[in-house]
Amino acid sequence: MLDVSALPKVSRSLLRDEAYERIRHAIIDGSLPPGTPLRDADLAEQLGLSRAPVRQALLRLAEDRLVVSKPQSYTRVAEFDAGDVRDAVRLVRALHELVVREARLSAQQIAEMREANERFRDAVAAGDVGKAIEADDELHDIPVRACGNRAVAATLDRYTPLLRRLEYARFSSLPAHRSVARHEELIDALESGDEKTAAQLTSTIWTDLEALLEDA
Repeated sequence: MLDVSALPKVSRSLLRDEAYERIRHAIIDGSLPPGTPLRDADLAEQLGLSRAPVRQALLRLAEDRLVVSKPQSYTRVAEFDAGDVRDAVRLVRALHELVVREARLSAQQIAEMREANERFRDAVAAGDVGKAIEADDELHDIPVRACGNRAVAATLDRYTPLLRRLEYARFSSLPAHRSVARHEELIDALESGDEKTAAQLTSTIWTDLEALLEDA
């Protein structure tokens, strides 16, 4: 008979993180549209969790500006706030510029970036917004990991979702086909150690997203 007594219990922090990630993704991809009421009991039942980690996740999402809440009144998915998104895109752009100036990528990491861009290109051609954004995240995350700055990584993890939410909502307006070529230029610059060009290209990539905000 299998002795399960030696198996570690799943910690509350892991449950909280799981609830946070799943609710956050549903907000970002639009499965939970702006204004949707968020009841901890309903979410807990849907996620198969207790209410405690869901409540903790909602508090964290409120700090991320993805959820708005008034005690004893309501908790709901936040509406788009142009000011919050504009602040986020400028911060994210500056941090990614810092990353590409400091990162030293291996040949394997360069190859991984090229492979991610191929998947990004294919997803754009197919109109698959989820796979396109997933591939784009993976591409830009490689230099972030290579840079090794945990403060930068944590800040990007907090603020990038505000931008990805806009991209999901406005994917048809994104200059995504142009981004494929710019990604290639960025990867070439990183491979050759041209930090200045890499930073300039990074700035352009994220500035395109700020322009999308202005159009919206």
